[in-house]
Amino acid sequence: MDNLDRGDYSKFYVPSALQDAPKCKQDMEEKKTAPSARRKHSFEKLIAFLVNELTEDDYQVQGPVLKPLQSLFNKMFIRRGQTAVSVIGDMTRATLLVKNEKDLRVIVKRVEEAFPSIHGKEFQGPSEVGVVTFLHQVFKMKKVPESDIIPYRFKANSSQKKKMDKGKPLLYNLNFFDGIPEYHRVGTTEMFVAFELQIGYEAEVNGLRVDHLAYEEGRILKAQPLLKAYKEAHEKSSESHVSTTAVPSSLTEKSESQDDMKLIAAVLEGNFFNCKYRALDQREIDGKGTAPISPERLCLNNKRLNIWADQRKAMILDGPFELERSRRYTVDLMSLKIDEDINSISVGLFAYFGPYVVQISALFLGDDHEKEVSLIKLGVNFLTMESISMLPSHCDGVLIVAWGEPGYFDNRVKWNKITWTDVKESYRAMKLVLKQYEELTE
Repeated sequence: MDNLDRGDYSKFYVPSALQDAPKCKQDMEEKKTAPSARRKHSFEKLIAFLVNELTEDDYQVQGPVLKPLQSLFNKMFIRRGQTAVSVIGDMTRATLLVKNEKDLRVIVKRVEEAFPSIHGKEFQGPSEVGVVTFLHQVFKMKKVPESDIIPYRFKANSSQKKKMDKGKPLLYNLNFFDGIPEYHRVGTTEMFVAFELQIGYEAEVNGLRVDHLAYEEGRILKAQPLLKAYKEAHEKSSESHVSTTAVPSSLTEKSESQDDMKLIAAVLEGNFFNCKYRALDQREIDGKGTAPISPERLCLNNKRLNIWADQRKAMILDGPFELERSRRYTVDLMSLKIDEDINSISVGLFAYFGPYVVQISALFLGDDHEKEVSLIKLGVNFLTMESISMLPSHCDGVLIVAWGEPGYFDNRVKWNKITWTDVKESYRAMKLVLKQYEELTE
């Protein structure tokens, strides 16, 4: 789902629950394990940097492969606790198998010399130092030459404890961000996505391969009794061949839907149960536009915007508008007015998050759009289809950004490109209504 090569459609694409759900479902049904071409290229760049003193006969590469959904669920909701901000350090993983131990030491030395600050030290994630501090630290980290790869941790694999005492571990984990610490949120559970390259002596690694699926399933079911009962009931139902009185399909579907909702509620309940906030007055912001400038901050959850901005095909329409960092905010309304003849651009609401921004909602403006369009109305986010649109913690500003290749049709026949100055002149106004909260301290 991170592939940026989508043909002509890529210029219109906005990450959306409605647009992405069918593709995600297809990937799950097909049990897809291969990442995007872009992600593969990042691993290839990193490996090329590490093995520049070796020949192709000296090593072998396995992967990269995506993290299994079951493993991701276990890490998000079971192992780390349901409200912790965490880094998923191995969303995609590859293994660099080195044929002899001497060459392994050459690679380890190369990492140690190029990135001395990350070797053997305990990584301080967002849960330890705070989300904003964490983001500022990542923003300043050194990159692999001629790439956007940001290594942040290099350590011996946990299987190497005995060998570490002798100073001769044979398997290492190198974790890295690919350009940005990609950001995702479920309820109030926030996570940042990173990737992992395991580097090891081939004979050692081959003896450690273990299937974790049964282990992870056991942990999940132990922590979620309702999910366990649901699974066991369906297994017993599929094993039973006893005919019973027929039940109308509509009633069966309704019952199954209710069971599903109970299950989902039980799994996600931990995302909200200890949130303690006091509601304050609403904050209303009316915008009239700003000077047409390109956004400078990278976006953590819309990588395509970063590409458009780098090509000077993105512009800040309005803002930034300052907010108080100590408060939490949810968006109740976000609407804007722009002339109907402006086509082929996306517009979105973005929030400051440390030195970066995150996309809260967005909309593509095609033919015959209304002059006034809503991204969020009565709290409902038309991009994510969520009823709550939270701004990130410690957010101190919001802004409206447009990107794409603006233009219009002349009598619905001839396509005419226009400048971002023309778009700015066609932008009329923006209205943003925020609900404000302060956290209660016990």
